[in-house]
Amino acid sequence: MLSSELPPLPELSLASPSTQAIDTFRVAAAQHLHTVLGVPLDAAYQGLEFGKPGKVQKDFTVALPRFRLKGDVKAMAQQVVDAFKPDAYLESAEANGPFVFFTLNTATLAHLVLTQINDLTHLRVPESLPSISDDAAATEERPAHLFKAGGYGSNKDGEGKNIIVEFSSPNIAKPFHAGHLRSTIIGAFLGNLYEANGWTVNRMNYLGDWGKQFGILAVGFEKYGSEEKLKEDAITHLYDVYVKINADGAEDETVHDRAREFFVGMENGDEKALSMWRKFRDLSIVKYKETYARLNVYFDTYWGESQVQHANQVKAVEKLTEIGLAEDSKGALIVDLEKYKLGKTILRKQDGTFVYITRDIAGAAERYEKYKFDKMIYVVASQQDLHNAQLFKVLDLMEYEWANRLVHINFGMVQGMSTRKGTAVFLEQILNESKDVMHEQMKKNEAKYNAVEDPEETSDKLGITAVKIQDMAAKRVNNYEFKWSRMTSFEGDTGPYLQYNHVRLSSVERKNAPELVLPSVSQRSASINTALLTEPHARNIIILLASYPEVVRGAFLNSEPATITHFCFRLSHAISSAWEVLRVKGVDSELGMARLWLYVSAKDVLGTAMRLLTLEPLERM
Repeated sequence: MLSSELPPLPELSLASPSTQAIDTFRVAAAQHLHTVLGVPLDAAYQGLEFGKPGKVQKDFTVALPRFRLKGDVKAMAQQVVDAFKPDAYLESAEANGPFVFFTLNTATLAHLVLTQINDLTHLRVPESLPSISDDAAATEERPAHLFKAGGYGSNKDGEGKNIIVEFSSPNIAKPFHAGHLRSTIIGAFLGNLYEANGWTVNRMNYLGDWGKQFGILAVGFEKYGSEEKLKEDAITHLYDVYVKINADGAEDETVHDRAREFFVGMENGDEKALSMWRKFRDLSIVKYKETYARLNVYFDTYWGESQVQHANQVKAVEKLTEIGLAEDSKGALIVDLEKYKLGKTILRKQDGTFVYITRDIAGAAERYEKYKFDKMIYVVASQQDLHNAQLFKVLDLMEYEWANRLVHINFGMVQGMSTRKGTAVFLEQILNESKDVMHEQMKKNEAKYNAVEDPEETSDKLGITAVKIQDMAAKRVNNYEFKWSRMTSFEGDTGPYLQYNHVRLSSVERKNAPELVLPSVSQRSASINTALLTEPHARNIIILLASYPEVVRGAFLNSEPATITHFCFRLSHAISSAWEVLRVKGVDSELGMARLWLYVSAKDVLGTAMRLLTLEPLERM
């Protein structure tokens, strides 16, 4: 049955049938509850839960006690069932105590879901979302393979709102370590997730580019630095210099005295000091951008501690002193938050230099003044829970009306992240090792290996997928152990397993041509008989595909990459179990065509979900 032939349904402001096909059926079930029990349509709509575990064949579940109706709810549940008549939307209704279960009309479900995936993936051009950044140097046109909002699974819930997502935030001249990797992976996902939910996103990299460590670096560079090595790989060379001069400083206190002197010069605007600092910073950013491009990550704004205006830090301290929050402590200035069980924190050292939290206080005010954000999230490890709680409380006590718009998205630690020989310091070493492991795996199948256009690039993407999915497979607050054998396996719930499933789905059209070729995307809905998709395996895949827009909304509510990752695994498992049952070759051509469209739709949704996770889905491997 075509969409135009379906019986009319009431319009609900809560429902989004144009982007979430399952809402059509939810409205139909809500209308039945409203007609029989008098429950308000909106309340009935909100009470219908889709795809509860263990209720695969009974698609909607509603618990009648939630409506607080007077009378025997078990009798009312039976009343709902007795009054039910199957229609184009709903096949059956069953009662179990105070619960009512509705099963959707399979033929209508298949047609609406596959049509919607097709239309939103192939026939509607994703909208170009505005940027709230004006950092022209950082903002680059996104490569075609990156996630773009507006397709299947996206919604406009956050339309008109803007957010700053601050993530990654490495320290110049220090290793890009596991904590920065987690922040980068989770933050890049959250940027995509907010866009998928209609928000305008400013992805901000807040660099640790200010502080006494630059004084130490400057002293070290005079002794150990090489302009040639700096241009080759600034991050590695500056780290080597930093390690050597710190070793010197352990025995020679004058190293630290000279470093402090250099940093005070930076704070006071000494051009010679600032010129060296700029060189270290700019060359480091060039190298960082290479790593981010490899990770499929980009930023709208590169900001840093250095860009927080000194005058605004002075103003922040003056205001805190004025309202009685800042106090002297042995020549330093502190904020006492003991009565909020948040301890004490230093604002200004004895030598007059400001510290990290002071720059954060002034920086948050500068960002609001510039971007007027509706929300700003800091993607930082749970080790910084106290720091962020102190920051947010100070801003609240300063009575900034936007202080309640700040959110700390925390995460646990990675344990044991190193190469197989246990030598890694830099992320790049981990990525290279992961690439090599996947390359070795690929070579084991010579025929498939020879069919891959660029094995080096493919193995790199596989390796990065392995690293990212190991990170995003569990709740972000959990610590996890970095394990090579588990991470790079094609078996079990791993990154390579997801890529394998996407590659296999991508091959279905190639393997069935020229005998069976799908109509053009504009003709598929009208010409393919989806009513033939009656098998339980087919229905299970369709139910999962239908659930994806709700999964995206669920991930938005809990800020969990694992919500999307688990959806990808569930869909991959359903597809893996269907290959032998839902054959395309050797069956009636009309049935084969319907199954082929189902597999192509599954590939579209799996690919979209993987891009949301910042992965690049592979077509061959």
